Amino acid sequence: MGKVVLVTGVAKQLGGRFVRRIQRHPEVDRVIAVDAVTPAHGLGDAEFVRADLRQPAIARVLAEHAVDTVVHMDVTGTVLAGGSRAGVKETNVIGTMQLLGACQKSATVRRLVVKSSTNVYGAAPRDPAVFSENTPPKSLPGGGFAKDAVEVEGYVRGFARRRPDVAVCVLRFANILGPSADSPLAEYFALPLLPTVFGYDPRLQFIHEDDVTEVLRLCAQDRGRSSVNSGTFNIAGDGVLLLSQCARRLGRPTVPMFLPAVTWVGSALRTVGVTDFSAEQIRLLTHGRVVSTARMRETLGFRPRYTTVETFTEYARARGQGLVPPTALARAIDRIAEGPRGRRAPGDGRRGPTQSAN
Repeated sequence: MGKVVLVTGVAKQLGGRFVRRIQRHPEVDRVIAVDAVTPAHGLGDAEFVRADLRQPAIARVLAEHAVDTVVHMDVTGTVLAGGSRAGVKETNVIGTMQLLGACQKSATVRRLVVKSSTNVYGAAPRDPAVFSENTPPKSLPGGGFAKDAVEVEGYVRGFARRRPDVAVCVLRFANILGPSADSPLAEYFALPLLPTVFGYDPRLQFIHEDDVTEVLRLCAQDRGRSSVNSGTFNIAGDGVLLLSQCARRLGRPTVPMFLPAVTWVGSALRTVGVTDFSAEQIRLLTHGRVVSTARMRETLGFRPRYTTVETFTEYARARGQGLVPPTALARAIDRIAEGPRGRRAPGDGRRGPTQSAN
């Protein structure tokens, strides 16, 4: 008999993509798609159940459908239309507690996969160059989605101790991008002008939304050895990009500001609903974050199809050209960087040094 997989957070684009992907797997018999909001996109042949994770009714859903695999994707920093940050926090934390309580009582659940984030490491000036799964953050996130993710992982670890018979896998995703990405960082990169923190050019990692659905599928299936599907894993594409390189690839000029001004701009953008420019996102765009993916490759056996650069290229192609063509913007920046040395003196036929645009 095939697996019965329950997926939460299916009203969001990423959740819907995973539901459509997992139901094509030959080992999957049924997919139960759960969310408090009816999705605007199709879910294929999955059975949609409208249920609020914050309510105890989720235990009845697990029992009625004899669910053996739970993929918890309703841990997010994105506010759906008509929602609020407070509602998202309740779903992230209270909803996870209710779901774990239902899984603990279930006699059929044998596998739990939780979508988390590298935001749990925070972003601080004294951070290590690269975070591994065992590296403690220099300063714990004080609020927002990052704090939610830390709390969620704490509850998941408690569940794993109480139910050692259940294979528990926590996936810490880097910044998710792609043609249909709807994350706060994707909204930031869609701005016509990118506010940045003066004097900082952070390193960033990305993971393509197609790779997200693929690694979730991989962890949801039974591969014999429980250690392969259990534990905590950083998930990111190979390589890094500087924020300045991202701006140049998008053709969007940056507006360097001192940190207080960036904070004010972020608050204003959040107030008018342009983008969720939160304090944690400002810290990311100040200090950056890079994680090791050795365990992902060696233990989990997963290699993303897209690198960080290729992921961002796909995102940029889907978003279209910015205010300035990327090549023209690159040439302008190179000319500024060259300064007087790159200019020809009157009457001098020699050319100054040049720098190729990336």
